[in-house]
Amino acid sequence: MKRGFSDRLLVSITGWKDIHWENKLKEIDKFKLKKVALFLEIFKEKEQRKEIYEALLNSKIKEIPLVHIRNDMEKSELDFLYKNFKSRYFTIHESSFNILKKWRGYYKNLYLEMNYDNFVSDKLDVSKIDGFCVDLSHFKCAEEKFSKEFEYIVKRSKIHRYFKCNHINGYSYKLNVDVHTIRNLKEFDYLKTLPKFLFGDYIGIEVFNSIKEQLKFKKYLVKML
Repeated sequence: MKRGFSDRLLVSITGWKDIHWENKLKEIDKFKLKKVALFLEIFKEKEQRKEIYEALLNSKIKEIPLVHIRNDMEKSELDFLYKNFKSRYFTIHESSFNILKKWRGYYKNLYLEMNYDNFVSDKLDVSKIDGFCVDLSHFKCAEEKFSKEFEYIVKRSKIHRYFKCNHINGYSYKLNVDVHTIRNLKEFDYLKTLPKFLFGDYIGIEVFNSIKEQLKFKKYLVKML
């Protein structure tokens, strides 16, 4: 049985500049949050990620269950997060299947986030890892297009063990795209149209908004879902 939705839904450290993650860490300490998600996708430089790791060790954070990783991250970085912050859900992209061997030993902690560009590589095989990290706005976009990614996920909807974690962000009905800076709470309302099988054990709020705003979003989402 899954835990309550409030416990599964995590505010997140996101951004692309030092000031973004630094400000979010300050807010996390201010609000005395112990458990968050971490999105490292945009942090290209290893030295920058090293700064983030050192800052995490000096923060009040005790757990980072869900981490969105990059293809150029070394296994030692996963080791660090696994050992120090109980990270068990590492989310990857379709392209990650080209370099999967570098993370040998973590296959049962890897989860696939799919896009919605209507292309699924022959190399992609979710059975090699533990399952999906369904980005819920990506799924909505793919559903509207009836894309190949949508078909790939839905064909496996009966394999409940595959649906372990998620990213949540906004969605634009007008443009059929995901929204990462939320300006209106209604940008989350598409979530009410999605099937329940998609929702997993941990759900990271993947937006660039401040932690204070993310906590507001979390209350809205918990009430709605």
